[in-house]
Amino acid sequence: MTMLKVDVDYDAIAGNVATLRALAPTAKLMAVVKADAYGHGLLPSGRAARRGGADFLGVAQPSEAIALRDGGDEGRILTWLYGPEVPAADLLSRNIDVSAGSLAVLRAIVDASRAGHGTAAVHICVDTGLGREGVPMADLGSLLAAASAAQDEDLITIVGMWSHLAWADQPGHPTVDAQAENFRAALATAEELGLNVELAHLGNSACTLTRSDLHFDMVRPGIAIYGLPPVDDPEGDNFGLVAAMSVSSTLALVKELPGGHGVSYGHEYVTPQRTHVGLVSAGYADGVFRAAGGVAEVAVRGTRYPIAGRVCMDQFVLDLGPETEANTGDAVTLIGPGGPTARDWAMAVDTIDYEIVCRFGGLRPKTAE
Repeated sequence: MTMLKVDVDYDAIAGNVATLRALAPTAKLMAVVKADAYGHGLLPSGRAARRGGADFLGVAQPSEAIALRDGGDEGRILTWLYGPEVPAADLLSRNIDVSAGSLAVLRAIVDASRAGHGTAAVHICVDTGLGREGVPMADLGSLLAAASAAQDEDLITIVGMWSHLAWADQPGHPTVDAQAENFRAALATAEELGLNVELAHLGNSACTLTRSDLHFDMVRPGIAIYGLPPVDDPEGDNFGLVAAMSVSSTLALVKELPGGHGVSYGHEYVTPQRTHVGLVSAGYADGVFRAAGGVAEVAVRGTRYPIAGRVCMDQFVLDLGPETEANTGDAVTLIGPGGPTARDWAMAVDTIDYEIVCRFGGLRPKTAE
C-alpha cells in the first residue's frame, strides 16, 4: 500500500478565486474544475470556488457536470467537451448549461429539449484560431442561424459565446490579438442576426491575470485557482495566489551503503562514497514520473535531496549522505512548504505544472488541510 498523501488547502482555492475576481471586477468568473479539479478533488474544489465567489463552475466532461449538480451544487455550471452523443437529456433536466460548436451537437441538444427535458442554455463555441474545439469562423453563420431558429421555438436560449486562446501564456504573442479580433467579429455576427449574447467569454488563467482588455463578460481561470499561474508575476508575488496542493510520503527504510554501490534498477546511480540511503514509499504508480530519477528533488527535514537512480513502480531512493539525522518514518515532501513546487517538478521532467498536479492528485483521496 502506497504511503503517498495528497493534501489540499481548500481555503487557498477559495482565496485564489476571490483574488482573481478582484482582478476582473467587471466580469463574472467561471472556476474551471475539470479533470477532478486538476487533481484537487471535484466536489470540494467546486464548493471552495463557490465560497470564493465563482459565478459558474466549468468542466469539460458531462459526467463531471452531473456529479457537481448531484453533489449539491445549485449554481450555474457549463460543460463543453462531447460530440453528438452528448447526454443532453441528463444535462438539460439538471439545468446545466451546454456548449455547441457544431450543427450535429446543436441538433442533439435541440432534440432533447423537444423531447421535454428542458430548455437548453447554450453557449456557442467558436474556433477563433486554436484549431481545436468550436465551429470554424466560416461556418459560424450557419450554426447561429440554426440556433436562432431553435430559440424562436423556445427550445434553447443562446446565453453565451466563447472561444479559447492558443498562446495566452505569452500575453504579447500576436495570436492573442488575432483571436480576440476574430472573437469580436463572431460577436458582431451574432448581433447582426439579432441575437442577444448574455455572456461573451474568452479569457483563461493567463488572460485573466494579464489582459484585462479581454475579460469581456466572464473570465474562465483554471490552473490559477489552484495557485499555479501560467505566467510569471513581474512583481514576484505569484499574483497573490497560494498553491493549494501538497504531496508527501515517508521514509520506509534508512540504511547505510558502501561507496561504489549501485542503487535501484539498472544501477544508473552508484554511491560515490559511504552513505545512507532512504527508501521512499511512492513511485510511478502514484504519479511520480519515472523520468524523475536523477533530476527531481524531494525534501526530508527541510533539506532537498535528488532522487537517486530509477523511480520504480511504488518506491524510489534518496542518497541522504554519509551523515544524516533522517530516520525511518520521517516525512518526505514531494510538493509543499519546505520542499519543491509543482513548477520545480515540471522543470525537472520537462513538462508543465498542470500535468504534475493532475498526476499526483489523480482520483486519489484528498486530505483537507
